Amino acid sequence: MGWSPSHSWRGRTSPEGAWQRFLFSSNWEIKDTKVRKDMLDIEVWRKDNKKHEELLGTCQVDITALPTKQTNCLELPLEKHPGSLLMLIAVAPCTGVSISDLCVCPLADPSERQQISQRYCIKNSFRDIKDIGFLQVKVLKAVDLLAADFAGKSDPFCVLELGNDSLQTHTVYKNLNPEWNKVFTFPIKDIHDVLEVTVFDEDGDKPPDFLGKVAIPLLSIRNGKQSCYTLKNKDLERASKGVIYLELDVLFNPVKASIRTFKPREKRFTEENRKFSKKILSRNVDRVKKITMAIWNTIQFLRSCFLWESTVKSVIAFVVFVVTVWSVELYMVPLFLLVLFAYNFSLVTTGKVNNTQDAQELMGLDEDEDEDDKESEKKGLIDRIHMVQEIIIAVQSILEEIASFGERIKNTFNWTVPFLSVLACLVLAAATVILYFIPLRYIVLIWGINKFTKKLRNPYAIDNNELLDFLSRVPSDVQKVQHAELKPYSSSSPIRKKRSAL
Repeated sequence: MGWSPSHSWRGRTSPEGAWQRFLFSSNWEIKDTKVRKDMLDIEVWRKDNKKHEELLGTCQVDITALPTKQTNCLELPLEKHPGSLLMLIAVAPCTGVSISDLCVCPLADPSERQQISQRYCIKNSFRDIKDIGFLQVKVLKAVDLLAADFAGKSDPFCVLELGNDSLQTHTVYKNLNPEWNKVFTFPIKDIHDVLEVTVFDEDGDKPPDFLGKVAIPLLSIRNGKQSCYTLKNKDLERASKGVIYLELDVLFNPVKASIRTFKPREKRFTEENRKFSKKILSRNVDRVKKITMAIWNTIQFLRSCFLWESTVKSVIAFVVFVVTVWSVELYMVPLFLLVLFAYNFSLVTTGKVNNTQDAQELMGLDEDEDEDDKESEKKGLIDRIHMVQEIIIAVQSILEEIASFGERIKNTFNWTVPFLSVLACLVLAAATVILYFIPLRYIVLIWGINKFTKKLRNPYAIDNNELLDFLSRVPSDVQKVQHAELKPYSSSSPIRKKRSAL
């Protein structure tokens, strides 16, 4: 149940059904899928690089005729057009997702809260392994929202998204200080998901206007505490007008959450159209440059030791090298990483390292670049150099992936997400013990047998890399800023400092 309120992929949830869009391939989409009573209407569209869309066909599925609680493989011929659509449809009851008033709050009832807590206690860690946790969100009110109408008012409603689940509040008309007082519940499929709360202005039959947004990582939630969140812009980089009051509670099983961390993340059904932005490209270049400079400085340091530019430094490096090679064992490698975790933890706890400072400096970019991006669109240059921009967008995305990978490794050791750092320490401690008692050849043999027989044991198994799956849960510096909670009326943000300096 849900709808995608971003850009051209907008739809409004109605009592008859819900809108969803699913990515079909890089150039094809299945979109405008709407459940109306018993029928599922599907439109297949084609979109070329110039953003022109063409309807390729439509088809219908009778939901009531499908057996429940199993996956149905259907090949549907397209109406009025050649071709067919191969789909897998599973009809199953939706559990854990609900909307209610404050008076019937699930966790407010002590017996129900105890029952839910019992479901996620340690002794039930290996029962229903996919049921990781339970999230309750109280959407109370918003204050001082942006006026979207000519009369100086707005018709705000709120959309909550967690993974592929999406719910929304009712609309409060002609009000800049709406009170919704609704309770939403979500099943948690991944404890590293981020709850996105977006406020829109209803605009009749037109797409709703964006008013503000906040992103809240589940691991940062303070249970049972009413919090005031400053709304941000669409990019979650700068403050927007208004604040929203939420009260959140999250209950989860840490063992199930740890196991899920080393499995592939669930892909989002909706995908935004990426646009070229000089600001994003410049930011990604700076991020990659920062990482490459750190690697380059390390190489230069080693080179200076080999060239004996400093006798004392080279002698110390030589002694360390000989002692290390002579005495180190393989089990000491994860042990060394554990020591690095402990050292960085001491820096974080003593306040000598600020995890958000570098990220905030990275995001403190000149706002004039945003204006340049808008002007370039008005001049029509996108149509004339669209192919070049496609290449630039690809380079921009690659730079972002490289920078995010390096930043995630750094943030793992910097205790940015304590849950993930503790989990990494436990894995490293286990690796130290295993490597100490078990010869390496046996470990490599077990690993190879597991890899070779994985498809034989489970033909539908998805090949994955546990290390990369783990790092995908660690936020990059950009995500740290996007998920950071803004303080109302803060005057210490890097952007305000820059404005005052000008």
